[in-house]
Amino acid sequence: MKTYLRFGILVAAVLGTLAWLAASGIRESKTYYKTISELKSMPQSEAGKRVRVTGDVVAGSIRREGTAVHFQICEKERGATLNVVYTGKDPLPDTFRDEAQAMADGKLAPDGTFHASSIAAKCPSKYEAAPGKAAPQPLNPGTTRSSL
Repeated sequence: MKTYLRFGILVAAVLGTLAWLAASGIRESKTYYKTISELKSMPQSEAGKRVRVTGDVVAGSIRREGTAVHFQICEKERGATLNVVYTGKDPLPDTFRDEAQAMADGKLAPDGTFHASSIAAKCPSKYEAAPGKAAPQPLNPGTTRSSL
């Protein structure tokens, strides 16, 4: 009887640990997608949660300050803009440039600035330059990173 009790406790401990690891992994990878207007209308209680937001990079808004990259994205249909600060470790994708569609993954700060830990930009291979216009040059020449 004592052997069965020990075996049962061991099995319960292993199953409990596996359940805890699965639940914490799901919680870490769960990210909500929001538009800029939805993000700005979120209650303050959800300001620190991790979300993804997409918009078009505002032309001329990209500036670098040390390791941080500041830029704005906009939702053209509603005229909403969002200030984004990227401080991630990965280099920005080659496709990240003015007027490119970018997706930022991070958290909204109480001051309304979105702090992104990763940036993805749409793949330019799906789009061509307008007739008579040259294709835009990447911001990070010499770096490679996969993008959307």
